[in-house]
Amino acid sequence: MSRAIILMMDSFGIGGAPDAKEFDNDGANTFAHIAENYPSLRIPNLLYLGLAQACTEASQVKISLPSPPSLMSVPHTFGHMQEISRDKDTVSGHWEMAGLPNLKGWGHFKPDYPSFPQELIDKICQESGIKGILGNKAASGTIIIQELGEQHIQSELPIFYTSADSNLQIAAHEQHFGLQNLYQLCEIAYKHVQPYNIGRIIARPFIGEKAGDFTRTTNRRDYTAQPFGPTLLDEIKASGGNVWAIGAINDIYAHRGITKEIHTAELPNLWRATVEAVKSAPDFSLIFTNFEDFDMLYGHRRNVKGYAQALEYFDSRLPELLPLLKDDDLVFITADHGNDPTYKGTDHTREQVPVLVFGKHAPTAPLGHRKTYADLGQSVASHLGIPPLKYGESFL
Repeated sequence: MSRAIILMMDSFGIGGAPDAKEFDNDGANTFAHIAENYPSLRIPNLLYLGLAQACTEASQVKISLPSPPSLMSVPHTFGHMQEISRDKDTVSGHWEMAGLPNLKGWGHFKPDYPSFPQELIDKICQESGIKGILGNKAASGTIIIQELGEQHIQSELPIFYTSADSNLQIAAHEQHFGLQNLYQLCEIAYKHVQPYNIGRIIARPFIGEKAGDFTRTTNRRDYTAQPFGPTLLDEIKASGGNVWAIGAINDIYAHRGITKEIHTAELPNLWRATVEAVKSAPDFSLIFTNFEDFDMLYGHRRNVKGYAQALEYFDSRLPELLPLLKDDDLVFITADHGNDPTYKGTDHTREQVPVLVFGKHAPTAPLGHRKTYADLGQSVASHLGIPPLKYGESFL
């Protein structure tokens, strides 16, 4: 029986979103601008799979990169997908690719101080016992902990902030505030933001003792709204299949429709876990990994070199999958939104995303333009032989 492997390159857009102007992202193109600003980029395996052609078809931008020989030789195809969800956040992108587009969009907190309604803060403080908060504005997470970290340690008040996405983020020191205290606070906050239709509460623990030395740890935790309908993951589980979720996938789908949770972070660990899963997952399985470093460490921080080097590392690991694939396995490589590291600001960018497919019996005809990310979920459903999802059209 078949297996499906989704390698989700968090934020790896390829430009060309028809509605980019509506999101003030006209001209954004994560891949093309990395290639332009880091011309020595070497990703022979992704290029072999059709990444450059997908980008050119999506955005009419020709990609010129070194093309050393690929280590892969396998049937494959490529295309590009357009998002129809009314937000450009991680949750909307993931849910749409699993057949559940967010057509109404999320609620958002305002970017200027104070971002959060006083009534909301009062309720969180009353239930949690905290005496107040710091921040209360839109901010870059890496910057606000340098700005307020020392005051946080002295006052024991957590740092509340938001971004252009639908979220309330809470930063606190792992030792001085306590990791479990932070998680408990986020659970309380999650309950109280429900009337505001907010997508996520994000716990942002950090360490260090003074400004300039504070660093975020890998103990981030997301408290995500429950999907408002069944996703691909739910349908696979309900049909008796297996869903192995690696990394942030667990939080993004609110731990729903998952039969095995594999908690890890950072590219090498995520790749190690993915390879081990492909070795051992049974037939009738979906293995789904979120490679969040692209977004969290490089896109939001507008770090072109770091993003490029992460792409090279990701590319170098792809050939390891080939000897592990069963005859009917298919691997899907895609993304959930863009995050152009050369673009203004620090937020996600509205872009199309690639869809690259390979396997011993993968289709070879080009997939062209897909009208919704949901086509990916519908194709996986078709591949695994479960009932069709509500949205999307299979390209298999």
